Formats: sequence, structure tokens, C-alpha cells
Amino acid sequence: MPALPFSRSEYDRRLALTRKAMDAWGIDVLVVTAPAGMNWLTGYDGWSFYVDQAVLVTREGMPFWWGRLMDANGARRTSYIDEDHILYYADRFVQAADCHPMDDLADKIRDLGHGRNRIGVEMTAYYYSAAGHKALVEGLPDATIKDGSGLVDWQRVVKSDEEIAFMRKAAKISDRVMSHAMDIAEPGMKKNRFVGELMKTAIEGADDAWGDYPAIMPLLPSGRDASAPHLTWNADDFRMGEATFIEQAGCYRRYHAPLSRTVFFGTPPDYMKAAADAAVAGLNAGIEAARAGNRAGDIAAAMERELWKIGIERPNRCGYATGLAYPPDWGEHTVSIRTSDDTLLKPGMTLHFMPGLWMDDWGLEITETILIREDGPAEALCNIERKLFVKG
Repeated sequence: MPALPFSRSEYDRRLALTRKAMDAWGIDVLVVTAPAGMNWLTGYDGWSFYVDQAVLVTREGMPFWWGRLMDANGARRTSYIDEDHILYYADRFVQAADCHPMDDLADKIRDLGHGRNRIGVEMTAYYYSAAGHKALVEGLPDATIKDGSGLVDWQRVVKSDEEIAFMRKAAKISDRVMSHAMDIAEPGMKKNRFVGELMKTAIEGADDAWGDYPAIMPLLPSGRDASAPHLTWNADDFRMGEATFIEQAGCYRRYHAPLSRTVFFGTPPDYMKAAADAAVAGLNAGIEAARAGNRAGDIAAAMERELWKIGIERPNRCGYATGLAYPPDWGEHTVSIRTSDDTLLKPGMTLHFMPGLWMDDWGLEITETILIREDGPAEALCNIERKLFVKG
């Protein structure tokens, strides 16, 4: 048995939650294709999500891992799945024109005796393709194929104590990366060199927490480019008179603590200083509202009231659930921090609270990963001062 990140009782807890939800959703076999869900249920961890793979959860017994033959040893090395529950397909199915890996999965599901059952699939998962769905439906003509999107994700929303310990380690890495970023950023520095320093720091980790690869690469637009939230980096120099926001996440064993800050080189204009002050006030108000029993929408409403004071209206949500994740996203695709989200906040939820401001020709981000506590306002897991940093 490999050394698992969590106790077996923790994995048993997760499996029980999933099966309870399957009962409620009317699902007999759940096909989990999102790698975060596969990891959460079994411990499986490998860069194999570019091909078809899944964890099959049935009503009883150990889950099944299914994937490419060459990745079966990865399942043996990183999960608690025993040999009888490791299923694989031959390499002839990989990127082939005349067959699909889901043809093999359909055969395996029938062989396990579930060819006439209610099969749940994750139709909104990045890793579940239209071609794969077509092959699975055609290969299981007597089964009822149901959409099980979000079933596992919603079980992951409230973190256990073991998971929160991992989130705290990730936050320490985020702190170290952002502190280093603000120390070394200077006009004339090339952005690719800057990002190289950040990524080196993130992978080195902090204290006893080694750095894993993040689900999103550092986002680093400057000046007018900062009006677009999802640009990465290039070989441009940092320039005087421009703001750059840095959005990154420390990652420990696939658990993320996203954190953003903005640096301005020179003297920032008054409108940007006012916006930064309002954003910080909104963060503080939102964290105060982020209490167990309140709604996710209450966080957004508290934040928006502070921005309205200076005439800024945001058309975007201002955060989401975060935690265990794989590329291309560190969000969990469940809770969204927006006024229309009535999800009740529960102790153990972890959210990336990120009211970024992306205006017509400039932008800034000051964000926090927060933990909903038993009592009182949420806890910000990172410890970098909330402000617009000014250098140069």
C-alpha cells in the first residue's frame, strides 16, 4: 500500500458522502472523470488527464480505477485501489480514428454487471468529451445514462480538518511567493524572468510544505493589458507608470490557496488609489459577512456596497470555492460569490474571494483565500498586507 496523503478513514468518509448523494440523485454507478474528483475519492495523482480515465463508484465495495494501461502503475503507486479494482484499456484506443477508450469502458461496465443500471457521468467536466459520451451511450444501450455533473464537487465543498491543514500549507507557499514577488519586482525587469523566480519559489515551497504545480499558471498583465483578467506573461519589461497584478496560488499536494496583489511602478493616479482603497474595504466587509449561516451572496453584497461608494459596479462574480484542483482551473465549480447565490456558508468551506477590477484600460486585483469558521467572520489563510503596492 502506498503512503497516502490522507487517512483511510478520510477516504471512507468521502466515499460515504458520495454514495449518499448517488442515492439522492438516482445513480447506481458514478463515472468520475474530473481528476480532482478521482484524487479526492482514491488518492490517484498523475499527469494522465490528457487521455480518458475515470473512477467508478458503485453502491458498495471498493471503487474501480479505469485508465490507460501505462497509467495503471500510477494507480498502484498513488491510490488505495487494490489489484482487482484496477481496470485498463490498451494503447490502441488512444487517439484512434476507429475506436474510443469509452468503448472499452462500456465493455467493462457491462462485464461488472451494470449494463442495465443508471449510470451517472460528468457532462460538464473538462475531461469528458462529446465523442466519449457518444461512445459510452452507444456501448450501453440498455443502461440509463444520467448527468452526474457536480455530484462529487458538492461533497468536496466542506473541507475536513485534514484538508484544511493542507490548505494552510498551500497558503504559506502563497505568502512566500507574493512576498518574494514584491521584493524583486522593479522597473526594467523582464516579466518572464520575474515569473521564473515566482515559479521557482512556489515549487521550493515553505517550511515543511513542498510546492506542487498549480492548476493555473501565474497571471501577470500590466497597464492596459490588466483590463483583461486572464493574460499570463511575455518578455516585456515592467514599466514606470503602470500597474501589474499578480495572481498565483501556492499548491501543496494539489490543494490551492490563490492570492492576488497589485504593484504600481511610480506614483499611482488618484482614481487607482481610490479603487484600491474601495477594493480593500470591500474585501474586509465581505470577510466580515462570510459567516456560517449566511449566504454566499451576502459576501458579494457587502463587497459591492463599498465599490458603489466610488461609482464602481462589477458585472462579474467575485469568487468561488477552491481547494483540490488540476489544470486548467483551481475552482471547484460549486459555490460562486455573487449576490444571486443562496448557498448557505458552512464551517470548513474554503473560497477564493477575488473582487478583481478590470476597467476599460487598467486593472487591479487584491484577493484572499478564506476559510468559513464555526463562529465569527471568515479567516484569511494568507498574511500579505491588503493594499496597492507602490514601487520605483
